[in-house]
Amino acid sequence: MNWIYDPWPWYVSGPLITLVMFLLLMIGKRFGMSSNLKTMCTICGAGKTSNFFRFDWKAQRWNLIVVLGVIIGGYIATNFLSTDTTVALNTTVITDLQSKGFESAGNAYMPDLLFSNEVFTNPKGLLLLIIGGVLVGFGARYAGGCTSGHAISGLSDLQLQSLIAVIGFFIGGLVMIHLIFPLIF
Repeated sequence: MNWIYDPWPWYVSGPLITLVMFLLLMIGKRFGMSSNLKTMCTICGAGKTSNFFRFDWKAQRWNLIVVLGVIIGGYIATNFLSTDTTVALNTTVITDLQSKGFESAGNAYMPDLLFSNEVFTNPKGLLLLIIGGVLVGFGARYAGGCTSGHAISGLSDLQLQSLIAVIGFFIGGLVMIHLIFPLIF
């Protein structure tokens, strides 16, 4: 096993996530990615038009550094630490996805049909991105946080609303993949 190129096992990554969450709880911080959008909008001046964006964004600078770290870490992992980008999928799933136009199914984590530059010239793809982005943004705001904030931070803090939100996220995901996705593709 080459520890640099292979995924880290749960017994290494799980305790590391636990350690980070423990440290954040001890210093009174909450982890979540969707709150950074609010912070970035505030930095850009959205507080001039909406009271929602009027807050001390400088208190959230540490979380913006987390976002920067995620972006840099993702770039390093993708370009320097990934040797095999195939995804272990059942052959039936691969065949089904390929019949729907996802030709890269099983070969890449990000399907070309949705994540290539051509999606910006395809009206259907562009519309799906816009609608999906609005729904995810609305859902994260309505739920009081995103999946990472509720599932990692909220559950580790034993918050009932985070448990309810995570259950809702899973139900929404199941409805999407089994009911809505087949109608779109």
